[in-house]
Amino acid sequence: MADEQEQLTAEELVKQLKVSDLLLGTLASLVQLGYAKLGEGDAGQARLAIEAVRALTPVLESAVSAEALRDVRQATANLQLAYAEKLRATPDQETQEET
Repeated sequence: MADEQEQLTAEELVKQLKVSDLLLGTLASLVQLGYAKLGEGDAGQARLAIEAVRALTPVLESAVSAEALRDVRQATANLQLAYAEKLRATPDQETQEET
């Protein structure tokens, strides 16, 4: 009975969830993961996170509020700056990861 109740609850959550909400959450997670990877010294993974966020952000332009879009863009810009700082501090890091 408990499994059936949990399944119904999960189904209700899926019905209420909007794709735009999921995308916003995913983009926020990608930004957080990008920062974490930078902290670990994995600039390649941070760059992948940045590129993924940049690719998906335009998809949300007509689906979310201007404020939410601005927040995503600001978070992405901040991550890009942190990425650039990391590369400046360790200039041969990116070259090593690509080889």
